[in-house]
Amino acid sequence: MGGRDEKDKWIVRSQAGIGQTLEEVLALRISRRGMLKTMAIGGSLVLIGSSLSAVEEALAANPGLKFKVVKPTDPDFDDVVVPEGYYARTLIRWGEPLYADAPDFDVWLQTPEAQVKQFGYNCDFVGFLSLPYGSNNSNRGLLVVNHEYTNEELMFPKYDVENPTRNQVDVGIAAHGMSVVEVVRAPDGTWSYVRNSRYNRRVSGFSATRLSGPAADHPWMRTSTDPGADAILGTLNNCAGGKTPWGTVVSGEENFHQYFANLNGLDRNDARYAVHRRYGMPTAESERKWERFHSRFDISKEPNEGFRFGWCVEIDPYDPLRPVVKRTALGRFRHEGATFVIARDGRVVGYQGDDAQFEYVYKFVTNGKFNPRNREANMNLLDDGVLYVAKFNADGTGEWLPLVYGQGPLTPENGFRSQGDVLINTRLAADLVGATKMDRPEDVEVNPVNKKVYIALTNNTRRGASGQPGVDAANPRPNNAWGHIIELTERNDDHAATTFRWEIFILAGLPTQEHTYFVGFDKSKVSPIGAPDNVAFDNQGNLWIATDGAPRAIKFNDGLFAVPVSGSQRGNLQQFFSSVAGSEVCGPEFTPDNRTLFLAIQHPGEGSTFENPSSTWPDRQGLPRPSVITVQRFDSGVIGT
Repeated sequence: MGGRDEKDKWIVRSQAGIGQTLEEVLALRISRRGMLKTMAIGGSLVLIGSSLSAVEEALAANPGLKFKVVKPTDPDFDDVVVPEGYYARTLIRWGEPLYADAPDFDVWLQTPEAQVKQFGYNCDFVGFLSLPYGSNNSNRGLLVVNHEYTNEELMFPKYDVENPTRNQVDVGIAAHGMSVVEVVRAPDGTWSYVRNSRYNRRVSGFSATRLSGPAADHPWMRTSTDPGADAILGTLNNCAGGKTPWGTVVSGEENFHQYFANLNGLDRNDARYAVHRRYGMPTAESERKWERFHSRFDISKEPNEGFRFGWCVEIDPYDPLRPVVKRTALGRFRHEGATFVIARDGRVVGYQGDDAQFEYVYKFVTNGKFNPRNREANMNLLDDGVLYVAKFNADGTGEWLPLVYGQGPLTPENGFRSQGDVLINTRLAADLVGATKMDRPEDVEVNPVNKKVYIALTNNTRRGASGQPGVDAANPRPNNAWGHIIELTERNDDHAATTFRWEIFILAGLPTQEHTYFVGFDKSKVSPIGAPDNVAFDNQGNLWIATDGAPRAIKFNDGLFAVPVSGSQRGNLQQFFSSVAGSEVCGPEFTPDNRTLFLAIQHPGEGSTFENPSSTWPDRQGLPRPSVITVQRFDSGVIGT
């Protein structure tokens, strides 16, 4: 879609129904600075005619990001690539034993009893928390890793998707969830994990968790086997997450709907049917067939079990005995994750994305304030506060709309009888208040240097299709296969504010495509990028972007990219890392000294089978194993400089 020989191809229709060229849509909210730079460098996307002002010319250059750029690799290339002067090592793999009594991994002898004592499968979020608690130690800490889902076709020989065995199903459930593992950096710089550390912990799809917050005692949380709603089994599809100021991790349950089945077995006049439908519950049997062995996943038999998933899950890595808690005040949807920052007045703010096409960006603001002197006093902060959803206006302003029972349309007339109703059915609440439907909001994170919020929107190929919402200022491309990133500035840099301004930062894709944009930087000098997913920041405030879906979007393997957000190099996006065949890159996470970068390589070999894998990374022993790796400089210097 990069050519413009047929200009009418790029005529799109706004939600107001007015025909516009792509340039006109983009110009709605690409920053003036970006437009000026685009014009100045003679880019193909000419938006307005002007020249750079003296202020624009005087922007200070970013001093960092000096590495030899990695070239993108073809989707069948099966190895990781790092810049010259760097090396990557595998730290921990699927199946590695975490406890003294855990068996060594044997792909031919898998059992759920073994898997709950071993590192789980597809690793997504990675969080590093220094040891001891409260320090900034970069040589010893705890890794908290999400295990989002399982690829049984790569885990088991002769796996039959139509007829999984009970053991295969139970191993799969056990391989979900989270791992906490102690890691140590040796004097030579290499990292290892500590087997049988007192901190090591596995939380699986079978583990005991509990509910808290306004929806915890809702009638829909009760099941036939758990009438008190006080024995929630497991956490599933844990995608990204964030670290709280008090040293816990909050993990987001994302595509939980895929584990459930038989919605059509529920009476359509039952109020629960419409809610399940809005969240995409399968009408017939599920792809995984878990319901054949565990009736809790069969909606026709257990209509309420699905309401116990789709939450943010808080875990304390420093205390393996503290219960895992699903914090309902943060809302229920397909959480990519939740990331936290302290507002000016001491309240805690958590940013969240609902990772599905035409879903929303949220934030949660606690009513209570963070107490830096009393860790225990913060442990229930996330149970009391206000959940907001974002509305992006075409003029570059925006509003955080409260989702509070009794306010606006969130009343009994529209099916809401309590705040619990609002939180269980967050998506409908956001629909009713008029939030902006986005192109798959994934990671939403705050830059610790410039205080701005960066929103990764992975893609939306249905944007502008027949019967679907059209383009708008915040989602300016139809058939958006490439994704984009928005830069949001809260009013007065206060994260508890209810209004904001925003700009398009990156429109991903091949730089040769006319509809791509890198905040005005010369596109002939940047790397191609597709499907931005997880983001992070180094100590200088540079933005690091991990991708998920580049092979589909731009025909290259997924990777990790770095881009300055200020100075003369603002927008100069360069590839730092390329991943293996069939995988996506997750994390990323730096140690406090920025001398180690942790990356999770998720689902290597996806799209192939155990018998004929497209990847044998990392061990070249016949099967791929999702793993966490470390990336470091040979001279032990700061990453990216």
